[in-house]
Amino acid sequence: MPNIPQPQYHFTKGVNGLEARWRFDPLKPTSLLYKKTADGGYKLVGVMYTDRVDASEEELNERIPLSVARWHQHINFCKAPAGKKVEYFGPHAKFGLLGSIDTKEACEAEGGEFHAHVLGWMVHIYPYETDPKKIWSTDDDDHGHDNMDHSAMPGMKMN
Repeated sequence: MPNIPQPQYHFTKGVNGLEARWRFDPLKPTSLLYKKTADGGYKLVGVMYTDRVDASEEELNERIPLSVARWHQHINFCKAPAGKKVEYFGPHAKFGLLGSIDTKEACEAEGGEFHAHVLGWMVHIYPYETDPKKIWSTDDDDHGHDNMDHSAMPGMKMN
């Protein structure tokens, strides 16, 4: 959705996401993360790697150690119906990761498509940051509207 203002844009390569279900290749991130520049272009700010929704703590730790990475999942995602994609963002978002709709029943009532999980486990890396907390940020908005599973794995340090 390049025409909808967002804090960050994910340019996703589906084949890399599919391959990531079975093996980790640091040269093939699932998504490249960009911010829009003042001139309308894009600036690369990071990458996102993914793994299966049922990947174990041990499997994630083998990919990128839980002692540094902040693996997370997006849950209870309501995909907007045609013509309502603008409602993914803003203070009154209804659909998507920031949306207020987080049950299958409510999603279907609005004509949306419900997904219990989106992409499985994921981790964002911002290599140009100097603060380790920002390098491994999950971009949580701390308002409870990101539909993110915050249950830290025992091996993951979340401070």
